[in-house]
Formats: sequence, structure tokens, C-alpha cells
Amino acid sequence: MTDLSVPPVSDALLADAEHLLLSPSGLTQAALSGVLADIHSHDVEFADLYFQHAHFESWSLEEGIVKSGSFNIDRGVGVRAVSGERQAYAYSDDISHAALVEAAHAVRAIARQGQSAVAPLDRRGAAHALYPIADPVAGLPEADKVALLERLERIARARDPRVTQVMASLAGEHETILIARSDGLVVADVRPLVRMSITVIVEESGRREQGHAGGGGRFDYAHFADEMLHRYANEAVAQAVLNLAARDAPAGNMTVVLGNGWPGILLHEAIGHGLEGDFNRKGTSAFSGRVGKRVAAKGVTVVDDGTLERRRGSLNIDDEGNTTRRTVLIEDGVLQGYMQDRLNAGLMRVAPTGNGRRESFASLPMPRMTNTIMLAGDREPAEIIASVKSGLYAANFGGGQVDITSGKFVFSASEAWMIEDGKLAYPVKGATLIGNGPDALTKVSMVGNDLTLDPGVGTCGKDGQSVPVGVGQPTLRIDGLTVGGTA
Repeated sequence: MTDLSVPPVSDALLADAEHLLLSPSGLTQAALSGVLADIHSHDVEFADLYFQHAHFESWSLEEGIVKSGSFNIDRGVGVRAVSGERQAYAYSDDISHAALVEAAHAVRAIARQGQSAVAPLDRRGAAHALYPIADPVAGLPEADKVALLERLERIARARDPRVTQVMASLAGEHETILIARSDGLVVADVRPLVRMSITVIVEESGRREQGHAGGGGRFDYAHFADEMLHRYANEAVAQAVLNLAARDAPAGNMTVVLGNGWPGILLHEAIGHGLEGDFNRKGTSAFSGRVGKRVAAKGVTVVDDGTLERRRGSLNIDDEGNTTRRTVLIEDGVLQGYMQDRLNAGLMRVAPTGNGRRESFASLPMPRMTNTIMLAGDREPAEIIASVKSGLYAANFGGGQVDITSGKFVFSASEAWMIEDGKLAYPVKGATLIGNGPDALTKVSMVGNDLTLDPGVGTCGKDGQSVPVGVGQPTLRIDGLTVGGTA
């Protein structure tokens, strides 16, 4: 198996990570090499050490009062050994030589005794510099963080007199990781992440509706300037007020137009998970064994791109030390390949794609999405809506569920309109989209030229692990989805 090429990294970044994660316990790279050699005293194919220090904070405001504030620190190390399809994993929140040796003895039991190859830690690497390394949590006083939320609430209430309740939240984290591998690679990354969200409730004539908005990414709280606060408040209030006038959604099979940006969450859930390497290696995905075959309509190109600057789903390196990249999954309707971590890539005899991700040092890595995007086509959004005589326009989404094996999905629209004679006729509520991801791809008949990424709010769950992700798409016309309604 060929590893991703890894250009030289800033020595300062690695030095900072060593100072934070190794020096307090007197650990050195030589000590890490010894631990990896200890694992390889048994016949394992690969081993790695994953060190992490992360601190998190969150604030929530409701009715002008700070309802909660929290601060947490995670610090620890995970030790992995790989032999064929088997992985052994041990972790500890005690970063010390004794804990590492104990974990090494535990994981090496996966293989029989017999020396296997291990390289000295002399390879450095980090391919990108996609985001600043400054700590957003420490970069702003607590009083100023609360003031941001109070300002957001005031803006939302001033937007419309029908606003009766406002809930706002702010969260930030700063994570430092260091990875040492038995193939000689030692690499570090420092990752900031912030997010702000707002929910408003409006009431008129006894009817109550709500709207949501927010955003974030890998930067600091300075992103949430006054202009951004106005945008979030206006979007949330506008969505809630629109829903006051919404009628019950009809049900049936109909043409559906998906809005751009966040509606790409349907692409992520219904299609993206099915393109992850582990499901395909095991033959449990609807896309298994279909590389080189047409799986979508012509004009449909889907990529997973972990290299977008400052995006929520982006990473300089994945959680196995491989550089992230732009991976073409589907090109003009033809399946090109899957997202891979190191284990599944090796077993499938392909290169890893920089998609090995884990929630924390206590978790095994697995193939996961970063920023999953359908690329733009050549149609104007207005042209797409005008082409529909009768159908549904889903401008925004709430939650959803998908079955990876079958590809079946159910998604609820948080903002939707009925289309009549090529025009948005009236808003509807309670619309759910029901379908099959691979089948829906073949029914895409028009792709807009208005590709937009989501505002930076996505979190993906898989096998009990949650990681930040991004999505994006242009406006799409899909011919023949089942709409579950309330009418």
C-alpha cells in the first residue's frame, strides 16, 4: 500500500504539540519510537500513537438569561495495532511512559510473537495550512461572549414584533493532536472550531412557529461581527414568519427541487455514507462493487474535499496523519471510488484518501466525510423552478435518517414551497422527502449553477462517534420523489 505523500511541516507546529502533549510527562520522540518497537515485538503490520489535548466551551442564552455555560478539557492518548482486518486499541487519559507501555502490551496481543518492521520517527509532515492556530476559547473574555449572544437576541426581537422567544448558543474549541506511526511518520495539527446558532419562536393569532439559523468554522469568534449577527437573526426570523403562513403539505410522488447549500445534508446522509470505504469493503453499501459504473444521472459530480480553507469539515491532516485531499467520488454520473482510511484502503488495495477520522483519543479511526459537495451545473435556479409545472421546492432541511445498506432516507423540510406553473405558489409545512439515495441520483434532471456551501453547522454521527463536517450543493431538480405531507 502506498501512503499519501506528506510534504514537510513547520517544525514550530510540531514543537508546540510536543511541548503541550509530551514534555509535561518527560516523553520524547525516542521514547515514542521505543513504544512502537515494543508493539512490533509481535507480528503486527502497523501501529500508531494518537495524542490529543482539547478544550471546549459552550454558552446558551434564553429569554435574555444565560441558562448554561460549560468548559471541558479532554487529554489523553490512544494506542493502536493493526494485523490484517483486526485492530486492537487501548487508550488512557494519563499521558505517561508507563501508560503507553501498558497500552502497547495490551494491543500487541492481537498478533503472535515475532519481530515485525518498525521505522525510526524521522518523517515529518502536514500538507496544508487551512486555518489559523489561535485559540478562540482564550481569545475573547467571557463577558464579551455573553454580550455576543445578548446582541443577537436583541437584533432578532427588533426584527419582528411577533417574536416571542429567542434561544441562542455559542460554542468554541481548540484541539492539538500529535500522531506517531510505526512507518516513521510523526506529525501534528492544531485545530480551532467555533459555532453560533439561534432559534426564534414567533406567534400570531394563537399559532406558533419557529425558525433556525447559524454558522461557524475553523476560525475565532471575531467572525461573528455585527453583520453576521444580523444575517443569522434575519434568516431565523424570516423562516419562522414564513412558516406562520404555511399550509399543510400535500403527499404523493412529485417533482422536487432542492435548494442550494445546507440541503446538501441529504446528499451527505443518503449518498455520502454509502461511499465510505468500510461499508463497501464489507459489501454492505448500495454502491459496493460499482466503481466505474454509472450510479447517477449525467452532469452529477460529487467530491469530498477536506482542503477548503477555514471550513468546518476541513483538516490539515486526518486523524491517522495522512494529508487531506479533494477526492472525486462520482464524476458525470460514474462512480470513481470511495473515501478511505488506512485500514480499509490497504485491504481494498487502494491508496488512503485522507478520510481517517475519530472523535477523540478514546476512539478508533474510521473512514468519514469531510466536506461533501455536489459540483455546479449550468442551469439558472429560476430556470429550474420555472421548468416544474407542479411540485415541491425544499429550500431548507431539518433532521433526517438513512439506512446505509439500502440507501433509503427520510428527511423533513424546515422551509418548503409548492410550485405551480413554474412559480413558488405558497409555503407548506410538514413536508418530508422519502426515497432511496442511489435511485434519487439517477433522477436528477437539472443541476444549477449556484453551488453554495452550508454555513458551517454540520455534525455527523457514525458508530457512536461525532465529527464536524460540511456539505454543499447547487439547486437540483429531482424527478419523482415521494413526499410525505400533513394534508
